[in-house]
Amino acid sequence: MFDIQEELRRLPTSPGVYIMKEGDTILYVGKAINLKNRVRQYFQSQRGKSPKIRKMISRIEYFEYIVTASELEALVLENQLIKQNHPPYNTMLQDDKQYPYIKVTVDEVYPRIFVTRRVLRDNARYFGPYTNVSAMRETLDMLKNIYSLRHCNRRLPEDIGKERPCLNYHIGQCMGPCTGKVTPEEYRKSVDLALELLNGHYQLVTDDIKEKMLAASEALDFEQAAIYRDQIENLKKLGQKQRIDHAGTEDDRDVIALAMTEDSAMVQTFFIRGGKLIGREHFLMEGADVEMPSEILAAFIQQFYSGTPYVPKELLVSVEPDDKETLEDWLSVQKESRVHIMVPQRGEKSHLMKLAMQNAEITLNQFAEKLKADELRTHGALMQLVDCLGLDEDEFPERIEAYDISNTFGFQSVGSMVVYENGRPKNSDYRKFRIQTVQGANDYASMEEVLTRRFKHAFDEMRKMNAEDLDASLGKFTRLPNLILMDGGRGQIQICEDVLSRFHLDIPVAGMVKDDRHRTRGLIYKDIEYSLETYHEALMLVTRIQDEAHRFAITYHKKLRGDNQVASILDRIEHIGPTRRKDLLQTFGSIDKIRQLSEEELLEAKTINKQAAESIYRFFHDPSRNETLSEEDV
Repeated sequence: MFDIQEELRRLPTSPGVYIMKEGDTILYVGKAINLKNRVRQYFQSQRGKSPKIRKMISRIEYFEYIVTASELEALVLENQLIKQNHPPYNTMLQDDKQYPYIKVTVDEVYPRIFVTRRVLRDNARYFGPYTNVSAMRETLDMLKNIYSLRHCNRRLPEDIGKERPCLNYHIGQCMGPCTGKVTPEEYRKSVDLALELLNGHYQLVTDDIKEKMLAASEALDFEQAAIYRDQIENLKKLGQKQRIDHAGTEDDRDVIALAMTEDSAMVQTFFIRGGKLIGREHFLMEGADVEMPSEILAAFIQQFYSGTPYVPKELLVSVEPDDKETLEDWLSVQKESRVHIMVPQRGEKSHLMKLAMQNAEITLNQFAEKLKADELRTHGALMQLVDCLGLDEDEFPERIEAYDISNTFGFQSVGSMVVYENGRPKNSDYRKFRIQTVQGANDYASMEEVLTRRFKHAFDEMRKMNAEDLDASLGKFTRLPNLILMDGGRGQIQICEDVLSRFHLDIPVAGMVKDDRHRTRGLIYKDIEYSLETYHEALMLVTRIQDEAHRFAITYHKKLRGDNQVASILDRIEHIGPTRRKDLLQTFGSIDKIRQLSEEELLEAKTINKQAAESIYRFFHDPSRNETLSEEDV
């Protein structure tokens, strides 16, 4: 039996972390300079404590503690335990978005460049976070066009010559180090210039391209010179989009403002790099009704900066956080140079803080509930999908494409492609396909035609594009998905993988599976079925995508076939002409109803005799026909 009072007497006066528990459930994790004094406060007078804190205390059955050598160690341990266990009474960074970064693997012989949302201590260079994903993609596309760096997972130079070069090599977006035609020294020069561009040194990159433009012009290669000219213009536009002058200084700092209501808290952050405001973002804090503003801000700083590779030299805050000195020490260790936290009182810094405060209050008042729900439905669902399928860091499903086939006994077969970006439908990228080469209800062959047309179109367009119009084309049909969802099982997945292989594309493919009651239940990925029962938001997202693919295909199919075309299905049956067709539809109402009748029941129609009834029944029930009618088609 755990005796709380006895354990309170045994508590040490050392710094450490305490863990409040109810059974096996962790209710709260906290840190203390003096464990004995801090923990005892919970079990003394309840006066002045919020209702939520009193409720938590009533649930505590026992507590555990871990002694640390310093308060700084306690802070690090507390942060790890909170992120691992998500205690219900801790203030949590609800919309921890894991912003994308551009990663350059500079320690490799042939460095790669790609987008990632996980930051590792692996000697790579990370650039970000990018709160403006469009600006990030423009930067990445620019780097591909100018410097053609690879972003595949091949091990080079070990794998040189083992496989054919990928699509990016053929369309001029990769130098092709896997071919062995590029030396590490030549490749490294391009990497160094790309790093300069990512560091915001646009002038150096612009000067390099100007030299190439002049050389091409002197060689009378005016077409190539025009490409370099347009690249210079794009660089100027990119610099203007990503950086807005502010503050009049070259320092890096984050401006962090907190706005609160009785049960919610919103943190607004401005990211200033090199004296430029490069982005801003807001964050909801969950469980904030049990904490003071200084505690909420301390929790935000801990959780946000434990997941970012870059810490600025200065944090401007609206309220001084608890344990400010300890947080400064911890951030300084992260940055490997001194970091300061301060509350600005006057001047330009104070103006920035007021602006951030104003934005935080507006966002909290107008969008708090909507943001929370949208975050769970979109980014939260995608994170659950990544976790469920075990996708790699460069496979985050930012763009998902789903496909479906619709037909009535092979009549007017059509295909649909729906697109979801960042968990939301992108209607402008939807595509409809009228099946051209397949006769009858052959869903596999129809799907192969749809996928071949989709990816051949992208392949052909990307190969013929010049560098100057590549930026304008990306985001349309040439944008490739990060994940493909097929409305079917292993057969449909295999067809998709075969088509992708034909065009040298490596894109994850999963099949959407339904249960006996026609409800989405899981995904098949790499020949393993994954249940989504414990991933509620991911299940809801996949269900929405699957239903949308069905809806889009069926709507197009119904538009094409019309009432006369539905009736023409009956015309294909032996001994059924216009008179009997009309009689059947007037008597039974629909093709679906006719399909379910026995021969005897079919005789109820005035013009149907035994021979005609046998023909109708055989048409709908002969398994050798390999033709089925979906519920949505009738």
